[in-house]
Amino acid sequence: MSSSSSESSNKPSPLHSLRQGVALAPDERESMDYDVVIVGAGPAGLACAIRLKQLAASRQKDLTVCVLEKGAEVGAHILSGAVIDPVGLAQLFPDWKEKDAPLENAVTKERLCFLTEKRAFPIPGFLLPPLMKNHGCYIASLGNLCRWLAQQAEALGVEIYTGFAAAELLINDKDVVCGVATGDMGVGKDSKKRDGWTAGVQLMSKYVVLAEGARGSLTKAALAHYDLDEKSDPQKFAIGIKELWQLAPEQHEPGRVLHTMGWPMDGATEAGSFIYHFGDRLASIGLVTHLDYHNPHLSPFEEFQRFKHHPAIRPMLEGGKPIAYGARAITAGGWQSVPQLAFPGGLLAGCAAGFVNLPRIKGSHNAIESGVLAADAAAEAVWANRQGKTLTEYEQKLRRSRLARELKKVRNVKPLLERFGTLLGSLLGGMDMWMRTLGLGLPFTLHHRKADHESLRPADLSPKITYPKPDGKISFDRLTLLQLSATNHEENQPGHLKLRDAGIPTAYNLPHYAEPAQLYCPAGVYEIVARADGSPRLQINAQNCVHCKTCDIKDPTQNINWIVPEGGGGPNYPNM
Repeated sequence: MSSSSSESSNKPSPLHSLRQGVALAPDERESMDYDVVIVGAGPAGLACAIRLKQLAASRQKDLTVCVLEKGAEVGAHILSGAVIDPVGLAQLFPDWKEKDAPLENAVTKERLCFLTEKRAFPIPGFLLPPLMKNHGCYIASLGNLCRWLAQQAEALGVEIYTGFAAAELLINDKDVVCGVATGDMGVGKDSKKRDGWTAGVQLMSKYVVLAEGARGSLTKAALAHYDLDEKSDPQKFAIGIKELWQLAPEQHEPGRVLHTMGWPMDGATEAGSFIYHFGDRLASIGLVTHLDYHNPHLSPFEEFQRFKHHPAIRPMLEGGKPIAYGARAITAGGWQSVPQLAFPGGLLAGCAAGFVNLPRIKGSHNAIESGVLAADAAAEAVWANRQGKTLTEYEQKLRRSRLARELKKVRNVKPLLERFGTLLGSLLGGMDMWMRTLGLGLPFTLHHRKADHESLRPADLSPKITYPKPDGKISFDRLTLLQLSATNHEENQPGHLKLRDAGIPTAYNLPHYAEPAQLYCPAGVYEIVARADGSPRLQINAQNCVHCKTCDIKDPTQNINWIVPEGGGGPNYPNM
């Protein structure tokens, strides 16, 4: 990073920063200047970077662009199903097929089933609204697509820095975002410098695009600082837990898509599964559990393991083996939960803004389109010397875009599921989608009434759930699967899972909610263990963290604050 840097003393110092708990060394930091800095090398961030350089080339103008990625490499932290609608990619590269984009397996066969404990009931395809069909879509690894996008971006002159976590938004004396700062490297658990300590870097820019994905730490800070969600509904989330399997040859059907709803959840708990066949005997299999569930004894991980034993699923997996594992929160609130997208000096794009189409379980195409629209607005502002302005034109164009039309069609589905449960909610949601497709949409929008962390009921008023032991063939324990995520963190560093009050987990969460962090975490990060005197304490195994952000979302007292660890830490997903 030092090739184009200069000493920070020669730069205008920001008045303050939106800090995420990282030790600062402002007097020792190097500083670099860019026109646009993008946080996150996912589909939205990379699409934004590519579009910026495409515009610069077409106008024969200069535009310096930098992308920061906290993962060890591009794609390391990317996890999705994924069935990808290429409509977004085609906006960037109409010739994406000729450029060998890694979308090789077109969907050839698809089915949606409602599961009971022993049976699977197919839902006739003619009942599904057109938006729910996967014709023209492709089964792929979103991580591999991001790696390909990064190659295209770098070929256009985008600078991509992996292993550098953006820890702060830098704010000038006019309350305008003027850049980001990476965290210091080589800080010990005691917050003191270790051997090899390196100060973070200030990346000063005319605009910052936050494309961190769901519940990004800088996005969370910007939402609070600028009240960006003041006029929107609470954002809703789900946790997607996924395994990548290599199937027995006779069980593999490239291009096959299977979605289910119903069992193993009860009728009031919303969840859905996906199984996608692609590549060399590969199948992505996962369960998406909505995080507004009520029972604190529920474990999304254990429900997923139980799901794989269903009579309609288990035969497909027999003779195969899991080869990768991971988890990630996704946004689920829909159109009414999209916050204000522009703030002084910055923009939100992709899942950071909440553009997932939950009924379709798709968001990458919308993320790419939002990145393109963000680039259009940022580029024009840079060339017009409108540095630091609130780019309301981005918001206006996005709210008139194809993306907006798609999300508006499904905006009542999630609220209907919340109110009426899986079966009736799905039926009413399907009717609402059909009416909107036919231009007969209901003249109102249903709203989300509360955030996910407010939904838990007391443990003593909730039925306990006994989960079967894993068999080691189809189902597994957390730590066994965690090894398949290639998760690694430098152990001697400040913890990145911060408790605002260390006493709350045992004094409040444990007696009231049986400390649900033990169950909603898919990586075994949180455990209640006994002290020497027999009293309970919460142990945090931060080195296990797969960066799913579920704890930051679901903790009932919002006592857990997820901040970025040292850059390069976390999972390293292959083909996910």
